[in-house]
Order: sequence, then C-alpha cells, then structure tokens
Amino acid sequence: MYLIYSFLYALALILSLPYWLIGMARAGKYRAGFKERFGSVPARLKLPQPGESAIWVHAVSVGEVLAVSELVQTLKSAFPEKRVFVSTTTLTGQTLARKRFGEESVFYIPLDLPLAVKAYLASIAPQLLIVAETEFWPNLLHSAKQRGAQIVVVNARISDRSFPGYRRFRSLLGDVLRNVDVFLAQTDVDRDRLIAIGALPDRVLVSGNLKFDVKAPPESALSSALRRSIAPDQKVLVFGSTVEGEETLLAPCFKKIFGEFPQALGVLAPRHPERFDAVAELLRQSGISFWRRSSWSSSPLGGGVLLLDTIGELASVYSLADVAFVGGSLVPRGGHNILEPAQFAKPILIGPYYENFRGIVQTFLAHDAVMIVKPEQLTESVLKLLRLPHEAVQLGARAWAVIESGRGSTQRTAAKLCDLITRDQRPSEQLTMPHTS
Repeated sequence: MYLIYSFLYALALILSLPYWLIGMARAGKYRAGFKERFGSVPARLKLPQPGESAIWVHAVSVGEVLAVSELVQTLKSAFPEKRVFVSTTTLTGQTLARKRFGEESVFYIPLDLPLAVKAYLASIAPQLLIVAETEFWPNLLHSAKQRGAQIVVVNARISDRSFPGYRRFRSLLGDVLRNVDVFLAQTDVDRDRLIAIGALPDRVLVSGNLKFDVKAPPESALSSALRRSIAPDQKVLVFGSTVEGEETLLAPCFKKIFGEFPQALGVLAPRHPERFDAVAELLRQSGISFWRRSSWSSSPLGGGVLLLDTIGELASVYSLADVAFVGGSLVPRGGHNILEPAQFAKPILIGPYYENFRGIVQTFLAHDAVMIVKPEQLTESVLKLLRLPHEAVQLGARAWAVIESGRGSTQRTAAKLCDLITRDQRPSEQLTMPHTS
C-alpha cells in the first residue's frame, strides 16, 4: 500500500509542478523552506548526539503552533535531557514557531516522500512523534513507527467536511491510523469519528481542546497605538479573518453602521495577504473611507475602515472591539477560530458556515455565547449590539465563561505524553491524567 501511495503522491507532485513554480515566482511563501521540504536537514538545527533521543512535534500553521506552545514548554521542562523539535507547513506558522522555540529547533515538515521523511527521522531520532489535529501523512507515520517512535495525535478532530471522505477510504486509512499509539480527541464526536474511520477504539481518548488554553496575546504596538487614537466612547468593530466573497457582503454593512454611528471605526483583517490590494480596491470602489495599516501613522481614525494589511496583529486588536465578527463563515469556507475575541470577553458574531470549528462553536452555542447570523442578518445584528451595549457586554461575558470552563486540556495532554515517555515511571503529581472516555 505504501509503495502505491508513494508513487501516486510523487505523480501528483509532478503534475502540479507548474502550479508550484508559478506560485514560487509570485509569492515568497511558496519558496520558503524548499530544500527542507525535500529532505534537506538544515544546518541550523541543533541535532541530538548519537544515542540521544528527541521529541518531534508537528503543528501545521499559526493556530496549531499557538495550541501546542504550552505543551512544548511543559515537555521541555519535564525532559530537559531531550531535544524538542517543531515542524510546520506554512510560512506564517514557521515564523511564529521560530520566534517561540528558536531557529535551532524548528523546520518545515518534509513532503511525504519516503527519502525526505527518513532523512529527518534519521537526524532527529524521535522517541515520540506528536502530530496536532489531523495530519495523517502515511509515510511519516509508517516510517516513524518502523524506527520505534511512539506516535500521538493531539487535539485530534475530524471536521464535518473531511469526515465523509475519510470514511470512504476507511479500509486504507485504518492501516495508517494503526501506526498511532494514542489519539487525544477534542470532543466525544471527534472520538466517534476517529473510530469510524479506522482508529482502534482503545487508543482514542478525549482530552479537550488545546486552543482553550492559549493565553490572550499581550498589548501590541498596534493595539496600543489604536487605543491612543480613538475616543473613549468611540465604537470599534473588528471583522477578522475574512475570505474572498465576504468583503463584498460587509461593504453595505459598513455604510449603514457609519450612517448611524458616524465616528465608528471598522477594522477589517483579510485572512490571506495576497488579497490585501484587492480588498483595498473593493473599499475604494464602494466609497468607504479607509486607511491601510501599513501606511497608517497614529493619526485619528473614525467614520471609516482600518484595513489590517499586515500579519500577526489581529489577535491583540480584538481587545478593542465593541463587536467582533469572525470570518470565513458567511461563505462556505468552514469558519475560523472564535476563541481569540472570546479571550477578551467580546461579543462574537459568525456566519452559518463553521464546520471547521464545529466543536468549539457548539460549546459556545450551548451557553448562548455566540451569535450566528446569515449575511442578510449581519448588519442589523451588529447595530443591535451597538445600540444595546449591555446585551453586548453580557454576550461577551458568557464567551469568557466558556473559555474558563474549557481550560485544562494542555495539562491532561501533557500527562499522557509524559506517561508514554516514562512508561513505567509514575508521572509527577502535577501532571496526573484524569479518567477520560
């Protein structure tokens, strides 16, 4: 099976080569880590000495890096004699991981080709491979298991969108998933879905969602500058992580909001940097006053939109919001993380498409801590929260309460990982794993 998979995977890479070459010519994110992806272990890595072992943690992008950050620090403290390496897939994830864990410990995950994967396994010699969420790369898991590594999938989830496809290939996927020693699922639904696609039932536990433990970001240069530039009674609306097709729906919303609240400030943060110019042009054609963050220099803002055309500044800006909308949800893109505004006790609105964060959203819905609106309902829902600030504050308070009640997954996950590493040694009292289903 693995031979056939490797052949088809390599064939797909060859056939898609023109797309990647064009992408590399246009954007740096496609060029970043090119050699590493094909198995070239970078010289900057501080590799274990012969006979030493290590821990390899894979986190796809920014969200996963944030989710595993405290877990990585816990493992470093518990096992100071082991090197802990972190791989990512995206450029943004790589940038954040290097900042948090150091360039000597971070690399791009290799393509799932046998030679590329084995080059890293031979260099790192991981005793434990930790994979965040749903990175079920067959050659990586199979080769790691052949080298004697224990494999754990943490924060495991199966989205509504991917579940039918996984289930169709259950007979093949089951062989891959049997390489995994433990799955630590986010919810009971995820546990059931993992079993349905081939995971062995006795290897699947529920430990909660690591993202609930992510700490709110500190005040940033931008949030501090904005705080100085806006009036105390000025309304601020943050529309974060928007995707193609959503800004067109938001333009009329901005106009009505500014009609009733002339000094309100909208902050618009498109999800993908390559769309910044297109969104700026859309705002211009819509007749909406706007400033680009990249050229804004602390001048007064109001009655328009601050286009956040930078990376990594959205999370702290949520702290200023009177109302927060999380994008990727008005159009069928699966939604984005609502925990970022919830960490600041902000009232949150999302659209009807949130399957990528189904478990989180359903938890918030059960506590009346998020509002789901259709595109035609968005404007009036925002205006209602602005007109009735007491209701907005209560909605935000409920969101904060959900965050507080969901904490603890990192501790439970760390306990299980420490137990696997030490095997017959008793984990420390502070990392005791409670019974899970």
